[in-house]
Amino acid sequence: MVVDDSTQPQTITIGGAPVLSTTRTVQHWFGQTLDPHNGVTYGYNMVGVDPSTNGSATIPVDIIPLNFNVGGQSFIGSDVVPAILASPQFQNGDYSLTSAASTVAGSKGPGGALSAGNSGVQLEDATMRAQFNKVGTGYHLILGTPVVHDAITIDVPSQHGVIATRNPARGVYFADVDVTWFAAQLQNLNNSLGYVDPTHLPLYVTNSVMLYFGRNPANCCIIGFHGAGIVPGRSTGSVHGNGNQPVQTYAWTSYITPGTFNPANSWAVQDIHALSHEISEWADDPFVNNTVEPWLTPTAPQYGCTGVLETGDPVVGIGFSKGANTFEQGPTPTGVQVTDGTYHPEDEALLPWFMRSSPNTISQPTQAASANVGRYTFMGDLNPFPGFRAPATGC
Repeated sequence: MVVDDSTQPQTITIGGAPVLSTTRTVQHWFGQTLDPHNGVTYGYNMVGVDPSTNGSATIPVDIIPLNFNVGGQSFIGSDVVPAILASPQFQNGDYSLTSAASTVAGSKGPGGALSAGNSGVQLEDATMRAQFNKVGTGYHLILGTPVVHDAITIDVPSQHGVIATRNPARGVYFADVDVTWFAAQLQNLNNSLGYVDPTHLPLYVTNSVMLYFGRNPANCCIIGFHGAGIVPGRSTGSVHGNGNQPVQTYAWTSYITPGTFNPANSWAVQDIHALSHEISEWADDPFVNNTVEPWLTPTAPQYGCTGVLETGDPVVGIGFSKGANTFEQGPTPTGVQVTDGTYHPEDEALLPWFMRSSPNTISQPTQAASANVGRYTFMGDLNPFPGFRAPATGC
């Protein structure tokens, strides 16, 4: 099946759960911020420790590869695990500079200064340190060395999945699977796998698997989601625990084969783009219940008007290059060269953008007009859209 090559990637959230101080779940903290635009103080839970303490947290991670059989072809999730482990998501790096970033058209453009002084850290750690102006302090959010579990094979019934491409000229094919059906499979795994621990992040990874909604494979492509749910009966928890039974957070992400998306308008949507999106959103909204004043952005019209604190949604498709990537770096099967030997993390909208508040004071030396006034996204001035150099607007 050929799906519309012009559509932008999309992500969703699954479930949501309340937490109390006694809840057995991922390490987290509670904060509040006043939105001066509407006068509302919004509360939120985030993963790790309160940045004001300058403390550090390390979150255990379980990587669970999923091998998909669809339409007579196999998409092997375990094949992408080494590339994920070697990526900036789990390896320390220097975020002072990037060699390339998205342009206004979404294609590859020049890089430059990214996050001065943010070095020797993982990608999500760098993002959180920038978000709370904690570069150079002892504040960290670290993903622990993952435990990689045996792959799980999922046979997709013909009525729930097809093989698809966004452009036969690039010759890159992927599994296009019903999101409702797949989400149910993942919920079952959360409840049945004995090693899934509420204090860990279970990270389900697939290889070139996209999801469609509305029971129509043309409604593609969801590239990842994160979720949370009460764990009935797990450990000392109960089905009716008044909010203090175990709560499991989790994420699914697909490693995106280069050339799946059009490099002319979605250059950054490859390899770990979806992974970085979901990890960042899980960190800022682990229980899928952090709300903000509704926002709308022309860069991501697929999300419409929404009032959720999902840091990747406004900037999906916008990203930069970082680290050395040796996996799938040749031309596509039809000879189209779309790779550049790096990984492509997504930019992330920061808390001040959602809260319509003054940004932090990290210097942005790439443009004199905005130097030393802080940033509203991790990429700062390297994000080409003017709407991310000012707070969010309503809808």
